[in-house]
Amino acid sequence: MKPMKANVAGRKCPPLPHFETVKEIVLYGAQAGGDKLQYKYYNFKDEVESKTFNEVNYEFRGIGEYLYKKGLAGKKVAILSENCYYWIACYFAVITGNMTVIPMDPKLPDEDLTDVIVRSDCDAIIYSKDFNSSIEMMKKTEGVDLTEYIKLEDYYDIIEEGHAYAKETGKSYLDEEVNPDDVAFIVYTSGTTGKSKGVMLTQGSVAADAVAGVKSAPSGHAIGFLPLHHTYSWVSALFTGCLLSEWGFICRSIKDIQKDLAEYHPHNFAGVPLAVETIYKKIWFTAKKTGREEVLKKGLKISNFLMKLGIDKRRKIFSTIIDNLGGELALIICGGAYLDEKYERGMYDMGIHIVNGYGITECSPAITANNPDHFKFGSCGTPLECNEIKINDPDEDGVGEIYVRGKNVMKGYYKDPEATAAAFDGEWFKTGDYGYIDEDGFLFFRGRKKNLIVLSNGKNVSPEEIEDKLSTIEYVKEVVVYDEDGFITAEFFLDSLEVLDAKERIKGDVNEINKKLPGYKQVAKVKTRDTEFPKTTTLKILRNNRDK
Repeated sequence: MKPMKANVAGRKCPPLPHFETVKEIVLYGAQAGGDKLQYKYYNFKDEVESKTFNEVNYEFRGIGEYLYKKGLAGKKVAILSENCYYWIACYFAVITGNMTVIPMDPKLPDEDLTDVIVRSDCDAIIYSKDFNSSIEMMKKTEGVDLTEYIKLEDYYDIIEEGHAYAKETGKSYLDEEVNPDDVAFIVYTSGTTGKSKGVMLTQGSVAADAVAGVKSAPSGHAIGFLPLHHTYSWVSALFTGCLLSEWGFICRSIKDIQKDLAEYHPHNFAGVPLAVETIYKKIWFTAKKTGREEVLKKGLKISNFLMKLGIDKRRKIFSTIIDNLGGELALIICGGAYLDEKYERGMYDMGIHIVNGYGITECSPAITANNPDHFKFGSCGTPLECNEIKINDPDEDGVGEIYVRGKNVMKGYYKDPEATAAAFDGEWFKTGDYGYIDEDGFLFFRGRKKNLIVLSNGKNVSPEEIEDKLSTIEYVKEVVVYDEDGFITAEFFLDSLEVLDAKERIKGDVNEINKKLPGYKQVAKVKTRDTEFPKTTTLKILRNNRDK
């Protein structure tokens, strides 16, 4: 398949200056944005409020001055809060100064949050009142050496105190030099297996990734619901907004996404494959429920015929669907897991383009991405300009471990030289993911190395690849594939409310999928469960916690 060019309501990336640090990106955004809207969000009073780039700039600078007043220059500052605008302002304050931010996963239990504070040698924490119990535990735990506990609810007092301090001293925290090689972030990933390690990302590595990402898929106004503590939300939303002077609405919960789409009319949003699959399945379920399934099928036939003639009427033919998604949605930036091309093609046929990519936290995080003007269905795109990739030790099908080197690669794991050494093969970072690169340079993801099922005949099977085929069954909400007693086993969480006989139908539908798979990849055992699988905060299923 040759690379394609999408005809969607995309954006062109304007000429950008050269950036060495994320500090430069944030300050550039403040100057370029000026009085333009930057954020809409729910404030402390639970009311929707707006902030311009100038207002955000004033506020994060006040916080930065306050942190320096407290002696935190050169120190590590954690942020512990659910998604909110105030989190972003504090984050901008830390990374524009000579400080290191430790973004904390608010879904972790108190014991794990305290463990991160100890292992990271953190100096101060900014927290919301929702985490008072976590803070009390930290205060009582040996090894916690926090000098400052800063309440997020004191936000506006902090800003004014910071500006008063700067006026009194005649200095600004922004005057202190920040270098590309400075560690600006220590990210403790909420991995699907094992204990997290502190990934050290620099000012330069994240800046390089953010700029490369926005050049690959420039976007417009957005809604954001990805966890702010995760690197994916930074390069797909926060820094993109600064670079393009675009605004965003900060969602409080993924449960509100349908309402937020309708109210704030985004041009795009970033999400994991589960979000794309959910939207696609909802479209078809709604069509069936309202008796319009045949109308939708007929519309697709007409639209696809016109597309072959070079006539694109998708957004007109499917205007009702697009209106239900806010009316302006053109792009969904997707990453974080395997996505079956059925969903890419399905959404594309209705006029919404899925910009699929691949990344890992250790690479800031984006590595490859499809460009709306240069893409292939089923692929993760081509390497961003800040890095290069190769396949190590490929098998007869060209599948092997994905290696990366470039400006976006981490500095290492905090206080873990052995793990750092093990993660590299010379200059190349070993991702632990499997895939192959086709003749046009597009990466195709095949799964995690540590999740591989090794069969008795020596064949390696990627469970993610089979899971994504099984997820195309319309009433499958979640599925995990694993080895059990030498048999490839698929465990399902089904939509039994919409499809009452789902549990009776699933084995037959799995057999239909099996017919399309090689014999050694076919599912031998089928199980169902009555509850969702436990997940990380980026909606990845915790593979080692199936019974929870």
